[in-house]
Amino acid sequence: MNADVKSIEKKLQDVIDKNEDAVKGFEKAAENSKEVSTKNYFLGRIENRKSFLKQLKNAVPELQLGNEKIEGTTAGAAHRTWMDVKAFFSGDNDESMLEEAVRGDKSAIKEYSEVIAETQVPARVKEILREQRSTIQNDLETSDILEDFR
Repeated sequence: MNADVKSIEKKLQDVIDKNEDAVKGFEKAAENSKEVSTKNYFLGRIENRKSFLKQLKNAVPELQLGNEKIEGTTAGAAHRTWMDVKAFFSGDNDESMLEEAVRGDKSAIKEYSEVIAETQVPARVKEILREQRSTIQNDLETSDILEDFR
């Protein structure tokens, strides 16, 4: 496999890892949320990110972009532990979970933008990434609104 293809595969795998961490993070946020509306918001985000994973893994089948199992990364696991600690000490679990969602979405948007900027990424994959980034941006704005509303 040439270096350009390997580089694309690595960058797309990073986006997939970010989405797997998001699924697990939103599961943790839903678990830590007390209000039904906040819990349901996070459950919807889980399904959204699972859809992202499927799109990305199917976009370039010739690349090795993981299997169906959602594993997440070690850094993501550490962050989810932090979410539990924060929820334990927070007077408002829902607000603290929304804050973590905002932080994760900002990081994801940055990651997506970096990959979209790469010249070697195929146009059809860039379009998928742009659509997903737009959805995350909308989710970020919703999280901000929900956080402000609280």
